[in-house]
Amino acid sequence: MTRLPRIYDDLASWWPLLSSPAEYAEEAKVYRRAMGDASWGAPRTLLELGSGGGNNAFHLKSHLACTLVDLSPAMLEVSRALNPECEHLEGDMRSVRLGRLFDAVFVHDAVAYIATEEDLRATFATAYEHCRPGGAALFVPDFVRETFRPSTSHGGHDDGDRGLRFLEWATDPDPTDSTYQLDFAILLREGDAVRVERDRHVCGLFGRDQWIRWLFESGFRPRILPAEHGEAAGTEMFAALRP
Repeated sequence: MTRLPRIYDDLASWWPLLSSPAEYAEEAKVYRRAMGDASWGAPRTLLELGSGGGNNAFHLKSHLACTLVDLSPAMLEVSRALNPECEHLEGDMRSVRLGRLFDAVFVHDAVAYIATEEDLRATFATAYEHCRPGGAALFVPDFVRETFRPSTSHGGHDDGDRGLRFLEWATDPDPTDSTYQLDFAILLREGDAVRVERDRHVCGLFGRDQWIRWLFESGFRPRILPAEHGEAAGTEMFAALRP
């Protein structure tokens, strides 16, 4: 996580054309319900770690007071434009400490960029430190080791004279390590001019037993829930109660 992928850095202004907030409506409902079901009492405050462009917060903010933390200043600017009502803070999910407790802590697919056991445990510690007793944390990795399959996907959107189309290719060059790769070929259109950009993302890949064990060791009481919407469809969510 030392070097940000380009779509979260120099290409961040294009993010809404790669991933539209409208695409998150149904899955945001699932995440809100999962956090509520895992908590003792209905959540009212939410800390999202790795909040990115704010697409989930766009749908959650009418139900929860959202504090959004991300490592990328450029993505925080995208999110501020979409969610001016929300508090935005720059920080690393492995180490940020706000000195506050929240009813729920949410880590969506940004947790995919945690690629080592040490860093994943540090992320769990951050979530635990910010979750009130009786609250819950929800983690939504794109894959666990048991569900990963090489795949391709594509998409994109238009907005006036700007447009974006992408091809995403997920591979695991070394099945013996704890990472996989996402390679993006991205077409960017401005007026009649079109250019091509490439972006490689290195992501973490851990077994579900590792997730459960490390969450327990962090102090949580986790359980696995099916993820049925969005990019995480077909894998697992981890809902973790802080006793």
